[in-house]
Amino acid sequence: MAEPGHRLSVTQGTGPELHACKESEYHYEYTACDSTGSRWRVAVPHTPGLCTSLPDPVKGTECSFSCNAGEFLDMKDQSCKPCAEGRYSLGTGIRFDEWDELPHGFASLSANMELDDSATESTGNCTSSKWVPQGDYIASNTDECTATLMYAVNLKQSGTVNFEYYYPDSSIIFEFFVQNDQCQPNADDSRWMKTTEKGWEFHSVSITPAFSQRSQKRDPGAFLREWVAYTSECFPCKPGTYASKKGSSFCKLCPANSYSNKGETSCHQCDPDKYSEKGSSSCNVRPACTDKDYFYTHTACDANGETQLMYKWAKPKICSEDLEGAVKLPASGVKTSCPPCNPGFFKTSNSTCQPCPYGSYSNGSDCTHCPAGTEPAVGFEYKWWNTLPTNMETTVLSGINFEYKGMTGWEVAGDHIYTAAGASDNDFMILTLVVPGFRPPQSVMADTENKEVARITFVFETLCSVNCELYFMVGVNSRTNTPVETWKGSKGKQSYTYIIEENTTTSFTWAFQRTTFHEASRKYTNDVAKIYSINVTNVMNGVASYCRPCALEASDVGSSCTSCPAGYYIERDSGTCHSCPPNTILKAHQPYGVQACVPCGPGTKNNKIHSLCYNDCIFSRNTPTRTFNYNFSALANTVTLAGGPSFTSKGLKYFHHFTLSLCGNQGRKMSVCTDNVTDLRIPEGESGFSKSITAYVCQAVIIPPEVTGYKAGVSSQPVSLADRLIGVTTDMTLDGITSPAELFHPESLGIPDVIFFYRSNDVTQSCSSGRSTTIRVRCSPQKTVPGSLSLPGTCSDGTCDGCNFHFLWESAAACPLCSVADYHAIVSSCVAGIQKTTYVWREPKLCSGGISLPEQRVTICKTIDFWLKVGISAGTCTAILLTVLTCYFWKKNQKLEYKYSKLVMNATLKDCDLPAADSCAIMEGEDVEDDLIFTSKKSLFGKIKSFTSKRTPDGFDSVPLKTSSGGPDMDL
Repeated sequence: MAEPGHRLSVTQGTGPELHACKESEYHYEYTACDSTGSRWRVAVPHTPGLCTSLPDPVKGTECSFSCNAGEFLDMKDQSCKPCAEGRYSLGTGIRFDEWDELPHGFASLSANMELDDSATESTGNCTSSKWVPQGDYIASNTDECTATLMYAVNLKQSGTVNFEYYYPDSSIIFEFFVQNDQCQPNADDSRWMKTTEKGWEFHSVSITPAFSQRSQKRDPGAFLREWVAYTSECFPCKPGTYASKKGSSFCKLCPANSYSNKGETSCHQCDPDKYSEKGSSSCNVRPACTDKDYFYTHTACDANGETQLMYKWAKPKICSEDLEGAVKLPASGVKTSCPPCNPGFFKTSNSTCQPCPYGSYSNGSDCTHCPAGTEPAVGFEYKWWNTLPTNMETTVLSGINFEYKGMTGWEVAGDHIYTAAGASDNDFMILTLVVPGFRPPQSVMADTENKEVARITFVFETLCSVNCELYFMVGVNSRTNTPVETWKGSKGKQSYTYIIEENTTTSFTWAFQRTTFHEASRKYTNDVAKIYSINVTNVMNGVASYCRPCALEASDVGSSCTSCPAGYYIERDSGTCHSCPPNTILKAHQPYGVQACVPCGPGTKNNKIHSLCYNDCIFSRNTPTRTFNYNFSALANTVTLAGGPSFTSKGLKYFHHFTLSLCGNQGRKMSVCTDNVTDLRIPEGESGFSKSITAYVCQAVIIPPEVTGYKAGVSSQPVSLADRLIGVTTDMTLDGITSPAELFHPESLGIPDVIFFYRSNDVTQSCSSGRSTTIRVRCSPQKTVPGSLSLPGTCSDGTCDGCNFHFLWESAAACPLCSVADYHAIVSSCVAGIQKTTYVWREPKLCSGGISLPEQRVTICKTIDFWLKVGISAGTCTAILLTVLTCYFWKKNQKLEYKYSKLVMNATLKDCDLPAADSCAIMEGEDVEDDLIFTSKKSLFGKIKSFTSKRTPDGFDSVPLKTSSGGPDMDL
């Protein structure tokens, strides 16, 4: 471009000479501002090279110059002028509110959240996932791909960017941020969008020239209706709107049954046989009325206590009764007696229903004081629908532009309430019940783990011919309603119960949509949802339909009701409080009689307030030969486990992430799973709005940070898998829960697995008994604490049916405690007079902890050489002694034989006189010398024998003999 003040001449070397540019062939633009804040106005041809002789550049307005709203900057004379009728301007801004096509300057990009460049195939699947213009708004994709809507602008001064958005689903990510031309984002916490609660919401962000080059919206499921940035021109009012005055800064919507074209100054009325909605660009022909264009309802009770069935046209009425084949509105029914009031209410003299005062109850007719020893069970029980209760409201949310309409979405019908006809079949019919708070029993307040403060139960039915959906949502403290359960298609009459765990203002919302097709018609009005009864317990300032027994407290004026301490049941007859027996828990909502104390399962015990059963990480297993004791305290801390990667149809990678807490902690649930999708926008440490689940075992879906590109991974859809510990045992089945052994590799040590059985409180359509979880704890001496967790090989997500989850935890801490049966003694040989006894574990060692090995024992001993010498000496002595004794007894025997023979011979002699002393006992032929043998000096043994022998006073042995003559014996 030439310097300012010089004319730019363009010629073609071989073509004809160019003509002078006409005003219609060029336009004016400003140059970039210089350092002094000045700029030049230059003429720029629409198509370069078609003409020449453009006007000379002139000094432009200051860069800070701007026009007011309703004005535009006339570049020819550089002055602000008011917009003409049928047009508007924002002064220094530009508005985009027509989305028939993507406006000029916008770009819609799509990409897979997977950042790996090698994933080209999966990235290609997201090509069609972009922001799509839908007329009144532009809608993002609804899959897992990332869709980015971008708009670039050259900002001259500070300002704001404003837009309306509809973002109902918190399970997806929606962010808005502003970048400069170097792709540096502004540091603004508002980049993370909040979910919308009631239709469209307004969002505004301040921007400065340093951060004004590019604005982006990334989101896989949201809607934008209006975008404001900055420029200087007037724009025509879009169809369906008008501006009747000059200098308008906005355009007004045309009322119903009128229309306007683009840039209109007023709206045109539709013909009588046509109709239109508010803000329409054309009129539609009224169809003939059918039975789908009206609905029935019941009138409120009159003074006579009567009601009447009436028929009403659905609003807005778009049909015609005058066309051929049109139906007429049926006549109203005859008056009938009003149904009774709802329980807890009484009927006044003018047939209206009023709540009974506290301390009384009713079945819908008259109030009755609670008998002595009882108290009212306060709550809300709605089963008669003559009028809508005062704490309920109904409306309709458009399924086309997501705006709330001033219409009735649900109509009362005596014994039920049902969905009325909306403006179109894809409208959401909304019914909301608001409860200010709850009044749970004192025992429930003391229970910190079982957080049930109340429950809501409703009976419903859906009758559908197409793809209808009934949503049940819960909102806490006026926050966005969170969908709890969804029913699709026709559902027979059934009951549903939801547990309320937080004592705060709570809203319950039912939303019914007949079809998701965007058709502004009534084809499926006969598809309805019906609610027969709604029962909410423990409601603050509620009413009572009955009185329950209570604990009595003595006072000066008699006895009054009081609350039993936690873990105590009420004896019906006496009204006194009694503690539950050991190892039982109390039914908090029916604490009457000892039967209210439910026994804990095997391997568990009750906590102090008898509200839950838990395992203190101690377990015992008995066998015929011994008792095995376990201590799982080393496994008490929470652990996490991620399943294998999964991929959506678009190639997005995600994981199922599990958090487990096995035992201990006095039964407190230690596992926490969080939904941080909306929490990403909240500063660290202020995550009070995030949705989290606390349980023994919970699951969340994790998209890792390397996939999302965020600093932290995205965690969503938290689900509780274990809220109650059923028991701990080595059996494979407990309370209807089975842990199949074939899901995991078999154990090889001969020690059975210890199995923890859990149940969750959540009951879903697919899991009618709630979810269950089993954790197999297996002894594995080689795996140090905490060991390893694994999922079933055939079910990588931990479950094969979506309801029953199974885990295997292998660890050395899962082995039995060591005892005396797990080691043996080894005795060493005697060395240098010392002997050692050493104790060692039996191999393989199948125990952990418990007792320790005894210390080595040392004893004094004699060596083998010493004992050998002692043995030889003792043996030699024994041999000598035996030899001597043998010889002695042989000689003794000879002597006795000799004497005996002599005596026998003498005894046989007849007439034998006693011999003389010198020849006594010496027979003829004997030698006196033979006596020398016995009179010689005695040996040692002989002397011993002589002391023990019987002697006569003369020193001779006495031998009793019997004479042959038969006389008395005589001693020799």
